[in-house]
Amino acid sequence: MLRAACAVSFWLWMVGCGGGGKVEKKAAEAPGAVGEPVSREVPSVVAGEDGRPVVAAFGDSISAGFGVPPGKGYADDLQKLIDEAALRFRVVNLGVSGDTTADGVERLQSVLAVHPAVVILEFGGNDGLRGQPVSESGKNLRKMVEGLKAAGAEVVLAGMTLPRNYGPEYIGAFDKMYMDVAKEYRLVRIPFLLDGVGGHADLMQPDGIHPNVTGAEMVARTAMKYLEPVLARLDKGSGLKQ
Repeated sequence: MLRAACAVSFWLWMVGCGGGGKVEKKAAEAPGAVGEPVSREVPSVVAGEDGRPVVAAFGDSISAGFGVPPGKGYADDLQKLIDEAALRFRVVNLGVSGDTTADGVERLQSVLAVHPAVVILEFGGNDGLRGQPVSESGKNLRKMVEGLKAAGAEVVLAGMTLPRNYGPEYIGAFDKMYMDVAKEYRLVRIPFLLDGVGGHADLMQPDGIHPNVTGAEMVARTAMKYLEPVLARLDKGSGLKQ
């Protein structure tokens, strides 16, 4: 398991873990290697439930809020921040733990079914942790972006990064993937969704992978920093402002 390679918390790469060597292919491809639980239970959502435009948190366990009590995930905290900003949008949690970009492509139609005005697209972490080809992950991100934009949704791309022991070449290509996709489609990009949270034991769950309740609040604030201008622009002149 990847965490064993570092002998301590998974996110200790933030403070110098790893020797610069790439993980072995066997470890990268092992189903349980990433330390993230796999759940194929796709959230059931009623579109247009209360008339507010939908902001879809579309991603993996970070979006799903794995390991925190109901109502305490980053998507829930994001709703509170949106309400405090007097912006009438409804956050819909469409995160599924364990999902890769390929899984996201498969779930795209279920996301389009809620007619989102904005989608926070948070995928790629599981691809990278399993050592999947960056080119394939990039293709899948592009498929999702194109499908969402074709349906009229604004896309905010949430970037992730990888432990240092994956090696500079793979990490560099992985990080560049998000920059390239954002530039190609002119997307708002969150450079690193777990900024200020990953690598901080007091903000992470014991697994060292997922934010705890306090960490989730910080993740929501990071997302809101990039999301709020998008919502304000969409809201302008729409008569939706409270």
